[in-house]
Amino acid sequence: MKAVSDIGLIGLAVMGENLVLNMESKGFHVSVYNRTVEKVENFVNGRGKGKNIYGATSLEDLVASLKAPRKVMLMVKAGQAVDDFIDKLIPLLEPGDVIIDGGNTHFPDTNRRTAYVESKGLLYIGTGVSGGEEGALKGPSMMPGGSKAAWPIVKPIFQAIAAKVADGPCCDWVGENGAGHFVKMVHNGIEYGDMQLICEAYQIMKDMLGMSAEEMHEVFAEWNKGDLDSYLIEITRDILAYKDEKGETTVDYILDTAGQKGTGKWTAIAALDHGVPLTLIGEAVFARCLSAQKEERVEAAKILAGPKPAFTGDKKAFIEDLRKALFASKIISYAQGYTLMRTAAKEFGWDLNYGGIALMWRGGCIIRSVFLGKIKEAFTNNPALANLVLDPYFTEKLKEAQAGWRNVVAQAAANGVPAPAMSAALSYYDGYRCDRLPANLLQAQRDYFGAHTYERTDCPRGQFFHTNWTGEGGDTVAGTYIA
Repeated sequence: MKAVSDIGLIGLAVMGENLVLNMESKGFHVSVYNRTVEKVENFVNGRGKGKNIYGATSLEDLVASLKAPRKVMLMVKAGQAVDDFIDKLIPLLEPGDVIIDGGNTHFPDTNRRTAYVESKGLLYIGTGVSGGEEGALKGPSMMPGGSKAAWPIVKPIFQAIAAKVADGPCCDWVGENGAGHFVKMVHNGIEYGDMQLICEAYQIMKDMLGMSAEEMHEVFAEWNKGDLDSYLIEITRDILAYKDEKGETTVDYILDTAGQKGTGKWTAIAALDHGVPLTLIGEAVFARCLSAQKEERVEAAKILAGPKPAFTGDKKAFIEDLRKALFASKIISYAQGYTLMRTAAKEFGWDLNYGGIALMWRGGCIIRSVFLGKIKEAFTNNPALANLVLDPYFTEKLKEAQAGWRNVVAQAAANGVPAPAMSAALSYYDGYRCDRLPANLLQAQRDYFGAHTYERTDCPRGQFFHTNWTGEGGDTVAGTYIA
């Protein structure tokens, strides 16, 4: 057949269908394919009827319908399915053609696949796509990485379909190999953190302050007008106001067990691998794990002692403290996430544009917020910024929030209301600003039981010492010292 389409897409689930409709609405001709051919027929004769969308009956048919250089985007389940399609496509494509993975793929797989596809003379892109069903249709945030030579080929389509903000499209080149999927992974980790922080604020208002869903709706509506203005605050506002056909608040009847697809866990594991203290996101992941232990928690609640929440202070003033605690903790979450990206970039040789990443997250994605504009400004002012909390704007905001933040964490602990992410954020802040931590004692302990050696404050860095603490040990040390 005659090659007429600008891009082909494989995988007609919710995200795939909506991305196709988005592309077509921006003037592109799109070919689609799905392993279940019936889905292709239903889509072309349904939502895609009368549009510039071609339904392919086979991979050969799909490839034949594409203009050169061919661009084929995979929107299939991450894992083996991606590898299977890559192997089926390679013999059908020609040098310079591009295979694109738009799923939630773990970045090491994208590193591997980029090298493999390039070895066959083709180009590869692994792109994070954030925004869910609505974002895919109306404009997602897109984070492409992989073969740099592929970027000019896909850029016109990607930037046309991406969300737009005043500064431009929420899509730009991230870096080589798995850089795009790594940044998307960190985005999802921060999303875990944002959601957990909001849930902790909700539980504090509900259990400690005794507020109704309607009262909390009013608070979140007010918060969404200021520094906390964001998609997640906005939908929380709407969720708290939503009532079912009986007039009951729906959220009150939802079982308190959270699901997860693994991207938050990947972020926490990557932080451990790189030695980055990603404490808040780690707590957010573990909070979901704890929520899943519903039956155990119900039994434990009958046995374990603890205070009954009974707040007696100025509720209005405390809600303002809670706003400050939420905002300050949010700053820490992003600071930790950016530190992870900076550390990984050094290891993998990626030249990440940190201000540009904030811009990509300004619209379309789940963590979109006004707050991200300040992050962009911070890295525009100082591209070498070591930690977001050291930017003057964020330093001042943390200073302003300090008293309220500490009050909320203390009151939550005193009243027995769990706030793991807020508490972790404050502990990280206090640890980061502390010029002397108790790691000297820890290192003495390690030297005592394992002869792991230590450095001294009165000697240059890099000189290591061992003490025979018991008088019975020798002079032999453990060898390699790991900082």
